[in-house]
Amino acid sequence: MAEQYSDFASVYDELMDATPYEEWRDRIIRLIEAYGVTKPVRKAGEKREEAGDSQEELLRSERDLVVDLGCGTGTFSEMLYEAGFDVIGIDNSDAMLEKAMEKREESGFEILYLQQDMRELSLYSTVGTVVSTCDCVNYVLEEEELLQVFSLVNNYLYPRGIFLFDFNTDYKYREVIGDAVIAENREDCSFIWENFYDPEEKVNEYDLTMFLRREGELFERVTETHFQRGYEPAEIKKLLERAGMEVLLMKDADEDADVTEQSQRVYVVAREHGKEAPKA
Repeated sequence: MAEQYSDFASVYDELMDATPYEEWRDRIIRLIEAYGVTKPVRKAGEKREEAGDSQEELLRSERDLVVDLGCGTGTFSEMLYEAGFDVIGIDNSDAMLEKAMEKREESGFEILYLQQDMRELSLYSTVGTVVSTCDCVNYVLEEEELLQVFSLVNNYLYPRGIFLFDFNTDYKYREVIGDAVIAENREDCSFIWENFYDPEEKVNEYDLTMFLRREGELFERVTETHFQRGYEPAEIKKLLERAGMEVLLMKDADEDADVTEQSQRVYVVAREHGKEAPKA
């Protein structure tokens, strides 16, 4: 996955400027409050006090950690930190993480960034909440590998911690964007996004051709190829349950309503199931 975002990383934020990150942040905070164990550790915009080394404080620091899995350029990680949460951002692309760390240097936010493939997730402790937005799980093309991701998330979740993520459905690739061509022209970059959908494999290939301004009126043409797999809500639920999690909620992410056969993107709340609550 890492090489897929080498050139795209340089213009990712510009091309994603219409993404409703604030809406997603507000929804995720509401869901954490409703279903999770994680709490903000500081008031918005303030620095937190150093945690003590008592068993109770160490457990609380784990419970109140949020992992942004597939954090990209760190936009959402910064929003969660600004809202008062302790955040670890994880991505497999060094180019995307470089942009995230540039933002961290500018903001001064104490966010830990790790370069990891989500299929090989490795954390130093449990965490209260794992978040994954922007259809990151669709980049996992095999069911057994997605099961591995879910199992690792469950393993690192604090007792009754929650996993919040979204995914694109097979319907979206099959009926909406599959075999479509999308193009956009901007001041400093332009792109052509060509989709090729394989209904048997349920895999959407999109070839991204970008024209990036390098100097003056000089543009460089670069190409990247991405692959995403469409999943049915029932498939996702089954894999989460096989991984040991309890599915609490599935909603149409665009309408914030019940999932239907025409839902294009779905958000999920799943809870760790099986661990005993630690004693301070």
